This record gives sequence, structure tokens and C-alpha cells, in this order.
Amino acid sequence: MTALDQKFAALAADNAPGQEVRQDMSGLDAAMKGGLFNGTPVDFSHGDVDAHPPTPGSAEAWQAGFEVGGQQAYTEYRGAAAIREKVAARLAEFTGHPLSADSELIITPGTQGALFLALGATVTNGTKVAVVEPDYFANRKLVVFFGGEVVPVALTYGGQGGDNGPDLAQLEAAFKSGTEVLVFSTPNNPTGVVYSADDIAVIARLASGYGVTVIVDQLYSRLLYTGESYTHLRADPQAPDNLITIMGPSKTESLSGFRLGVAFGTAALIERMERLQAIVSLRAAGYNQAALETWFNEPEGWMDARIAAHQAIRDELVSLFRTAGIEVAVPQAGSYVFPKLPDLSVSPEVFVQLLRRQAAVTVTPGSEFAPGTRDSIRLNFSQDHEAAVAAVKRIIEMIERYKA
Repeated sequence: MTALDQKFAALAADNAPGQEVRQDMSGLDAAMKGGLFNGTPVDFSHGDVDAHPPTPGSAEAWQAGFEVGGQQAYTEYRGAAAIREKVAARLAEFTGHPLSADSELIITPGTQGALFLALGATVTNGTKVAVVEPDYFANRKLVVFFGGEVVPVALTYGGQGGDNGPDLAQLEAAFKSGTEVLVFSTPNNPTGVVYSADDIAVIARLASGYGVTVIVDQLYSRLLYTGESYTHLRADPQAPDNLITIMGPSKTESLSGFRLGVAFGTAALIERMERLQAIVSLRAAGYNQAALETWFNEPEGWMDARIAAHQAIRDELVSLFRTAGIEVAVPQAGSYVFPKLPDLSVSPEVFVQLLRRQAAVTVTPGSEFAPGTRDSIRLNFSQDHEAAVAAVKRIIEMIERYKA
């Protein structure tokens, strides 16, 4: 295998959300126990935008952008200036720290695009990058793709609130060993852990002290459940000089189909990201950028209702798993639950395929998020409530059927 082949092999997407339909499951018959389940198919690999529709007014905002024509279609590479001004003001208020629309913010093709640009702007051959495990599946893959070296930092996620969080001793050891970049998400994908104020303060102090660049994914920072609070790294008095925050309306607001994200922070890094975007995609789709008019501008009470609906689904799914004796943490935020499978008579990878084949339920294997979480599965519970409950009941029946 050539070096180029190895580089792209690290980007394997066979188990990535949305790619499951491409898997060859022709050899599953020999492993199958029992027959097929009846029930509505549920795809837990991503949220259901039919069950939880996009922000009110988003279609109209897009249409208005379309009617503007070429001026909106061909914005500057970092996004339309008028839209950036509005978004920057809202993000400054939300995060508690000033933000320049002109020099410190870029609109990207989804938060995935923002992550690619951020790591592309900070990682090169031999760069040591601290990667929290488990965390978003693209983090490790992109570090390897850009020639970096992954330095794992463990995340505790089975406890309650303040008991969860990154291993800060491991993190400092990574910084001492020459790590130059840290990438993590809070709320964490896939576990729903929200980093505490104390953890954020320590990360800020350590990153500043060791001169580390930090990339923080805050995609779910609006979807906090009852009793939870959130601390923005960029608002910390000791926030590192080189810091990129990634957010977007694709999940909580169900605007995934518009492929919109933003990255904001250190001007020099945003400048690099724009130069990279210029040769990757030119810009986020021009007409789609107009949908950002609705972001942080939803009707009164809309966000509260959305959070309440997701919390009700979360609570019932967690209760179902725990009643069945299946280990699962309670997500503090976001729309993911990450149950741990017991010992099975088949591998976790085969079990995930059997779920699709026999139970019409699609989940993402835990191996996507860290080497050490192969025995877990991730469910995006932003679904129709009744359909999600019925699907989890089928998962539990399948676990019983395939227990070792």
C-alpha cells in the first residue's frame, strides 16, 4: 500500500453516518438468529428533520437569498458580509466575548467543513494533536490525513455532571511532550458530556501556558437539558491566543440540509481557513447562507419547546436501556446517547449490521469515536418520539437474542 493509499484508508467511511447503505451485508445470513422484526425503520445515525422541522422562516430566508441573485450566489469566500455582521453580533452575545465579523468569522459548508479547514490551518506533518477519546469521528481521521500525530486524552462520561470530563493530567502531559494542537467537542459527541466551568478554566490556563492552539466544537451548546450550564472557552480570561470555535445551525435547529457552519476566533487562523476554503469549495453555498438569518432569531419559545421534546425522548430511551440492564450515561446536552453493549455472540460490527437487517434500526458503531469504545453504539435520538422508543425496544430484544 502506497503512502497515499494509507492516507486515504484512514478516512474510511464505511461506518460513517449516512454511508451504511453502501455496506455489503450479503454474508449475514450465517450469523443471523431468528427472523425479522416488524416496525417503522429508524435511522439513528442522524437526526430526523421531518420529526423536528427546520427553524421557522428558513425556507423563506433561503428564497429571499435566491431572489437577490448573483450578489448572494457569489459572496466573498468567507461569506456574505451583511450576514456575517448579524451572525457575529449574535455569537458575541451568546458566548460572552466580542467578535469581529470582518476578521474573526468565516461561514463554511457545514461544521464538518469548518473542522476540515481548522485542522488544515493548524496541522502539518509531525504536528502532535491532543484528541479527546471518545469524540467526534472525524477528529482523529483528519489529524492523520493532514500528517499529524494523534495524542489521545481520555474522557470520563459515565458519571454525573462534574464527575465527567477530560483527564486533565493526561492533557498536561500531552502538552509537556510537545503537543501543539488540542481538538475536542463540548457538548461531547457521542456522549453528551458538557465540560464543566472548572475543566474549561484549566484547559484555558494550560493551553495558554504551553502555547497550544485549541479547536473547540460547540455544535450542541444551545441544546442543554434541565439543570445544565455551559462555559465558553473563548470567554475565559486566560483563553489561548490561538483559538477556533466551531458552531452551526445544522443540528439543534434541523438545518442540516443547508450545510451551514461557522468558525470564529483568531484572525490569522480565520485568514488561513479562508485561503483553504477558496481552493476546496470557494464558499459555503451562497443562497444557503441566507438561512442564517433565522439562526439565534427563532420565534419566542421555539427553542424551549425543542429542548423539552428532546429531553423527553432522552429520558425515555435512557430508562429503557437501564431497565434492561444496559449501561448508558445520561447525556447532559445534545441529541446523542451512547449505550455500552454487553458481551455478544457476534462482534459489535456484525451486530450493528444485524440491527439494520433484522430490526430496521441503523446506529453508528462506537469504534468510529475511539479505539476503546468498540463495544458501544451511538444513537441520535432527534427522532419521532414513538418511533425512537419502538426502535430501542427492538435493539434491546436484539441484544437479548445475541447475548454471549
